[in-house]
Amino acid sequence: MDEEDSHTHSSSASAAARFVRDAAAAVRPGRLGSNRDPGDAWVEGEQGKFWGKFGSAGLLVFDAGRGVLLQHRAIWSHHGGTWGLPGGALHHGESAVDGASREAWEEAGVPRANVELLFTSVYDVGYWSYTTVAVEAVVPFEPVISDPESLALEWVPLGAVSALPLHPGFGTAWPGLRNRLEGGG
Repeated sequence: MDEEDSHTHSSSASAAARFVRDAAAAVRPGRLGSNRDPGDAWVEGEQGKFWGKFGSAGLLVFDAGRGVLLQHRAIWSHHGGTWGLPGGALHHGESAVDGASREAWEEAGVPRANVELLFTSVYDVGYWSYTTVAVEAVVPFEPVISDPESLALEWVPLGAVSALPLHPGFGTAWPGLRNRLEGGG
């Protein structure tokens, strides 16, 4: 393959990859049928509607040299097009740490052996809760989009996070979470 053919092939391959990524982000995947966990359901109450019958959790991965790992959420998802944490609904009886780790592995390929727990932060409305599980990447890794819930996964410096269009819940929690990551509480 000469240089021109190589460039054309590379451009075609990257265009094809972008098309597949964009198509996956725009089309909501079908029901998983009997494989769907009972925790994958909306709950409603006086504070609003939330995802996760048994609560939800997200993994805030911190790398001192690169920042935090953020997920650009698929357009079809709740608050699609915003940036937030890999995470989701907890399974029945699953701890928030285990659920956040499972979801981050499923959505972003975060290897549990490469991270260590820093702290947790809970948002609780009485009938539903969301736990942010903050971990430090003690062994570097590169995230991998492994399901249709992500448009992108990126390491974002702490000072640049607030400039992104953030998921509303994450945007509200971010100042406190950042303070804790920087050792302020």
